[in-house]
Amino acid sequence: MQILVYLKQCYLCSFRLKDEDMETRIELKKKISEIFKDFMTVITQLEELGNAANNFLLRFQQGLSFLQRPPIVTSSKLIENIIKKNETRRLKSYIEAGCINIHDAAQSTRALHTSLSGLSDHLIKAKNLLIELESLTDEAALAIESATQLDKDSSDGLQQVTCDEENETVQLPQGPEVTEYAALIAVIYSMMKQNYVMQDKIVRSLSLKSSSGELETYSLMWSLRPFVEDEIVNRAWKWIY
Repeated sequence: MQILVYLKQCYLCSFRLKDEDMETRIELKKKISEIFKDFMTVITQLEELGNAANNFLLRFQQGLSFLQRPPIVTSSKLIENIIKKNETRRLKSYIEAGCINIHDAAQSTRALHTSLSGLSDHLIKAKNLLIELESLTDEAALAIESATQLDKDSSDGLQQVTCDEENETVQLPQGPEVTEYAALIAVIYSMMKQNYVMQDKIVRSLSLKSSSGELETYSLMWSLRPFVEDEIVNRAWKWIY
């Protein structure tokens, strides 16, 4: 009789342990879900920042292209005749200045300065957001460690546990698992970091000697974001619920 009582106690105890494991798993999954939401919020801020900075890059390209505009080809007989027939001191000065008036030159120069300042400010803000993403990525990695340790400590791999003593059912929240959340966070963080490194190199290479071809390539790379796979980011947004 005592043996039967003891076996019954062990049986009920095993269910309580399973319930405790389930509660731990539920809390762990809720935690990684909140980390994931915070992570994607920062991703949105980073992308908005990048789009705004792209406008500064385009303004720099336009301003420098204006200053680098080639002068009128006076070797052409047609142009030479037009200039001779309409030549004035003002036109002569304008041609000698490379066909750029002082007002437009000053405006373009200010645009270059404003654009570089805006791009530098972008790098500072983007770096701070990357630090936030790195911190959230580390938190997700810790969540994986906790989930792995929990799996080692428990042989229960069921999604549902029923305790007859309390007649209750404990279920894990639906959606991706902890490891899936953490893996996606790590992948997206890596992509965003590489994209930032590219932006940093572009900004640091800008100068008054930059060619139009270089600037065109920089603008294209900035907008295309070759290190970021939109399909993966879009999949991440579908996991927000």
